Amino acid sequence: MNALAVAEELGVKHDVVLYIKEPPGREELKTILSGLEDPVQDLVRKDSKFKKLELNPDDFVDNPEAVIEILIKHKQLLQRPVLVKDGRAIIGRPKQRIYDFLS
Repeated sequence: MNALAVAEELGVKHDVVLYIKEPPGREELKTILSGLEDPVQDLVRKDSKFKKLELNPDDFVDNPEAVIEILIKHKQLLQRPVLVKDGRAIIGRPKQRIYDFLS
C-alpha cells in the first residue's frame, strides 16, 4: 500500500505532487527540509543514477544546500514518498511511518 492509499484509508485530505512533471523548486525544497524529521541527506536517493553521476553520499550529510542543488539538477533523485503536514515533513519509508504521521 502506498502513501496515497494510506491517506485515503485514513480519510486524510491530501494533494498529490507528481514530482517529475512538477518538481519542487528551491523554496519548496527549503520548506520541506526545514520541517524534515529525517536527516537531510535521506531526501536524496542513493540509487543507480546517484552512482552513475559518481556522487559522494558524504557530500550531502547535514548539508541542506547541497541536497537542494542536487534535487534541482536531478529531480529523479528525490526520495519518495515525501509527506508534508502542519510544517512537518517525513520520508514515508517504511510504510508504517505514513500511518503514524497521518494519524
